Amino acid sequence: RSFPGRPDGTPTQKIADYFMNRLIPMADMALDFHSGGRTLDFVPFAAAHLLDDPAQQSACMAAMRAFNAPWSMMLREIDNVGMYDTAVEDSGKVFISTELGGGGSATARSAGIAWRGVLNFLKHGGILDGVVEQAPTRMIDTTEGECFHLAETDGLLEPLVDLGDPVRMGAPLARIWPTGRSGVAATEVIARHEGILAARHFPGLIRSGDCLAVVASVLD
Repeated sequence: RSFPGRPDGTPTQKIADYFMNRLIPMADMALDFHSGGRTLDFVPFAAAHLLDDPAQQSACMAAMRAFNAPWSMMLREIDNVGMYDTAVEDSGKVFISTELGGGGSATARSAGIAWRGVLNFLKHGGILDGVVEQAPTRMIDTTEGECFHLAETDGLLEPLVDLGDPVRMGAPLARIWPTGRSGVAATEVIARHEGILAARHFPGLIRSGDCLAVVASVLD
């Protein structure tokens, strides 16, 4: 979150400035790989943002579909200030991102999705020759604030739903057990949205304010 950066700033700010003033102006499209970091785990998806410009959003959605992850997500960033995503989109360019698993790890499946996806993306943009490889993908949406469920207490996390499972509004998603003493009831986390579990907290321990779960609407 260092964009637009500074040419005389920290190393990170200098890198952001170089992207902002050198690389982004040269590009027509940008792909930003993510895989959940160490604290989150996701169903494997490619994503495009809701944008004010319908033509730009349509171009981003076409690139997202070309990437052809098992899931394709429309999303709205809760806070997009200083992000690479925002810098590219504000320049009028095509931008997509991914979340391909998580927990600070990779699997044979997630690596395969990444390889096929980036080759598809480059073929879609006319950078590589060849036909985009298509497989079934399902559209999901996390543009509603109620999709995001944050922990309201510290403790040991007991998941009650697995990634990709259907979620009913009002159903329990998880329990948070206090670690300070025994004999105390767990705090139950209730789903405020209906869809599928698209993301979950990965470590066994959770703290108040951490993202516990993301429930995505299924569009098709």
